[in-house]
Amino acid sequence: MKDAPLYLRPRVDPPLASLLQDASFLHALCDALGSPLNVLLPEVVAENAERFRSVYRRHHLAGRVYFAHKANRSSALVRRLAACDPAAVGIDVASLDELRHALGCGFTGERVMATGPKDRDFLWLAARVGATVNLDSAGELDRLAHLVRRYGLGRVDVLVRLSEFEADAGHTGAGTRVLSRRSRFGTPVGRSADVWRALERHADVVELTGLAYHLDTTALEEKARALERCVLLMDECRGRGLRPRAVDIGGGFGVGYVADAGEWERWTTALSEAVLGVRPSLAWRGHGYGLRNEGGTVRGTAALYPAHRSVAGPGYLDALLSRPAPVLGRPPATLLLEHLNDLYVEPGRALVDQCGLSLARVLDVRPTGDDPTRHLVRLGMNAGDVSLEEHGVLVDPVLLPRAGGGDGRHDEPPGGGPVGVHLVGNLCLEADLITRRVVYLPRLPRAGDLLAFVNTAGYAMDFHAHHAQRQPVARTVAVTRGEGAWRWCPDEDYWPLTDPQGVPS
Repeated sequence: MKDAPLYLRPRVDPPLASLLQDASFLHALCDALGSPLNVLLPEVVAENAERFRSVYRRHHLAGRVYFAHKANRSSALVRRLAACDPAAVGIDVASLDELRHALGCGFTGERVMATGPKDRDFLWLAARVGATVNLDSAGELDRLAHLVRRYGLGRVDVLVRLSEFEADAGHTGAGTRVLSRRSRFGTPVGRSADVWRALERHADVVELTGLAYHLDTTALEEKARALERCVLLMDECRGRGLRPRAVDIGGGFGVGYVADAGEWERWTTALSEAVLGVRPSLAWRGHGYGLRNEGGTVRGTAALYPAHRSVAGPGYLDALLSRPAPVLGRPPATLLLEHLNDLYVEPGRALVDQCGLSLARVLDVRPTGDDPTRHLVRLGMNAGDVSLEEHGVLVDPVLLPRAGGGDGRHDEPPGGGPVGVHLVGNLCLEADLITRRVVYLPRLPRAGDLLAFVNTAGYAMDFHAHHAQRQPVARTVAVTRGEGAWRWCPDEDYWPLTDPQGVPS
């Protein structure tokens, strides 16, 4: 008996849902600009920023939402955010070129947070334009202070990023010490005294405006512990004569990619069964996504993003601020208010949720050699163009048939129902797989059809894009809805104005 299709159908919200329904417009875009093609909706990023700001208002908190620029290199998205309330929305840049891009898109220096590894040029420009510098170590602070003094720059606002937060033994309930997971970013809390001394040494050129952390975890308790510890350390800093006023909790708020929780549960259960050999493999050549069979027992950890998330983005921030902190027992939002602290967040993926899609033209469809019920679908893109699986994200593409059939170069008939396919890229590499797993489509695609990979604006569009075999790298367009029709322009030509003459709304 043939196994039932295992779908992982995408969550699609308005206006992205409306765009997907206009298949003729998307086909016209690909005809004009080629495959692959990234399509962005700049207005959605502003709406997402407002959703985060609504959580601030609910908890009566002040502070900024900083977009983590590394999530997408788009100009349209950055320009649209630059047009938002300057007091409410900023940008987090992690390289010199990102900083230059943000400034060129309309952000002023005081709205910029400089994070990530920083070379001399990056530090100099950040200090020169008045950006807040998020420091990883006392050594980085020393280098910044040297540049400020040498070139006569103004006093720089800095944050200190901390890591390896440890709960006090008396508060864990079992007399044990709980340590957050290790990170190669930030100064361990146990060595924070080195940074405090460096801040005192350089008080003439830098001013501590707050403490920061970024934890690579979805665990609310671990993040609440770190936030609470930062609030308490801020009081310690004030006792040393420093004047911090903000806690930066980084990103990691998450996105829900798969619409149906049941589909996600069925697929992950089937993955374990396939690894054990009790059902056919779900992926190319038995790939187990980190799971393996050891003597009839599933071992390992699935390297998968939790693609269905009932609480994500602004909802996750709300849950974090509402959850009682482990030591003082009060919600972090209450602690921030009591200590007169602002809140900074740095969402990347969550701020561009539902902001775009990636299109790929179907080039060829043929049966696989070992299973006549499976087909290889070769696309006009490669694995570097849409790196969903690189980030452990599993979600089905949406099939957009070409009106009137294929492109005339092939005569394969459409399938008569759901079909499992392997999606492969356009490089001469066995490893160029768009998806390792079997993807179920409503029918067998034909050459000339499009596959739309939904919700790729966060890290999946261009984080790993490369140029190999002189294959085209995906161009990016911004689309807006007006007067009953979709309009488009190259990403670099988008500005947040309502008409081509530049008359603002």
